[in-house]
Amino acid sequence: MSLTIWTNHELRPEARELLQAGLTQSGTRLVQSAGSSRSVLTQGASDPALAEADIAYGQPAPDDVVRNPRIKWVALSTAGYTRYDREDFRAAMQTRGTVVTNSSAVFANPCAEHVLAQMLALARNLPTQLRNQDGARGWLYEEDRHTNLSLSGQRVLLLGFGAIGRRLAELLAPFGGRVTAYRRTPRGDEGVEMVTDAGLPAALATADQVVDLLPDSPATRGFMDAVRFAQMKRGARFYNVGRGTTVDQGALIAALETGQVGAAYLDVMEPEPLPPEHPLWRAPNCFITCHIAGGTRDQDMKLVRHLLENLRRYKAGEPHLDRII
Repeated sequence: MSLTIWTNHELRPEARELLQAGLTQSGTRLVQSAGSSRSVLTQGASDPALAEADIAYGQPAPDDVVRNPRIKWVALSTAGYTRYDREDFRAAMQTRGTVVTNSSAVFANPCAEHVLAQMLALARNLPTQLRNQDGARGWLYEEDRHTNLSLSGQRVLLLGFGAIGRRLAELLAPFGGRVTAYRRTPRGDEGVEMVTDAGLPAALATADQVVDLLPDSPATRGFMDAVRFAQMKRGARFYNVGRGTTVDQGALIAALETGQVGAAYLDVMEPEPLPPEHPLWRAPNCFITCHIAGGTRDQDMKLVRHLLENLRRYKAGEPHLDRII
């Protein structure tokens, strides 16, 4: 089966070599878009070269994919797929039998580890200790030794339960706490205690740690608002590695200022990049990382291996990894 793959994901040299070797071995041609980007988060521009492709890899413009019925598989280089989560796009793909996959398997473990690192850092007062080393260098013995926490036995509420949530639940298991997850419609195979909208206020009221894993969608925008922050247990910690749009950031800042939210650790914000003058940078007990949770030094190599395995499955007629349509 002779195929052409179009991509607008500009890979690092070693990953591109791995991809080219794998494609050559399978007799597959590669077309690199003139508008390629190294960022998996960059929205792709329209590209007439996509018309040559059987497979689109990266972040193709959704309208381009709809206009090109030759495309039989769209392989997204991200875990998120908000810009493709449209009724017209889904209908077009389903009508002509085009498969759409994402790369959740590549990013789930790093994101889960990032959240665990954030939790441990806050529990052990690492941010204040490290800031002290770069600042006044006072001996913060009484202040931080006697306010340290342990994650053991903590109640953790996960807002959303996809690949990241599953992996985070696994990582938290040795701490012996209680993990609860929120889904509007549980599937029944989650393996942790689940709550829906009706049970969410009570779950927020008892959680020591609340982790936002929600994707961006009309239903999730501003999900964590003033009402839900007020429902949280006073002093609980809040984390976001989902999408910045799922949080009313003004309400979060107000909750941090009153101590209703004890601390926040954010890897995603709205907008991104977050301007230096944005009040989140100065909010009390708010710690920020710059959308790095899913990243690893070998990210591109993992993406290529994921793509090549799915290509093998595509040619063999086997089920795809991370199929979303």
